[in-house]
Parts: sequence; structure tokens; C-alpha cells
Amino acid sequence: MEQTEILYNGRCPICAAEIAHYRTAAQQAGAPLSFTELHDTDLAGWGLTADQAKRRLHARQRGQIISGFPAFLIVWRELPRLRWLARLFSVPGLHFAADLGYNWIAAPLLYRLHKRREARLS
Repeated sequence: MEQTEILYNGRCPICAAEIAHYRTAAQQAGAPLSFTELHDTDLAGWGLTADQAKRRLHARQRGQIISGFPAFLIVWRELPRLRWLARLFSVPGLHFAADLGYNWIAAPLLYRLHKRREARLS
């Protein structure tokens, strides 16, 4: 079974905690997911700049890059305890609402918090 690689921002505490949960669940389920911290990889292979990579979750599946909310669906589909979320949020109206919420609220908010954190640490 081909691995799906998930690219995430490990310097974002919220992102890191969520990915830690997914990583543990993937290991327990033997799910074909691998997790790559964006600061530990060559982002050129992803076709992303560091800033683009920090703005949302990304997945690489069968050579294709999937970003944003659809990347979460990929993760959830592989994890037995979260498959119901993938099915629920694949319903067209819910998918649209969740995608909108992620792109316009959650991702920008997490990115702004991350930028503030980085500025304080500089």
C-alpha cells in the first residue's frame, strides 16, 4: 500500500498536537500515513515556499499535492476512528461549509497566531 505523506507545521503548537494524535492513531491502525515537519524537508519537492506550507495542511498522495481541508479528509479516511468524519464532511453541503470555514477562518487564524509566535521568538 502506497504511503500518503502529510506535511505540517510542527512549530505551531495546535498543529503539532493534532498531528501527534493522527500519528499515534495511524501507527496503531497501521495506516499508510507518514508525517513530515515542514522545517525538516526540502519544500521544493512539494512545490511550496515555506510561507505557503505554513498556511495550511498539505498531503502528497500518488504524486499529487492536496492542500487545505481536503488534506484532512485524506487523513481521516485512513484512520478507523475518524472515517465517520471523512464520510460526514464529504457530503457536498457540509464539505463546502467545512472547506469555507477552514480556508477563511481556521487556517488564517492559525497562520496569524503562528506569525505572532515567531515574531515574539525572534
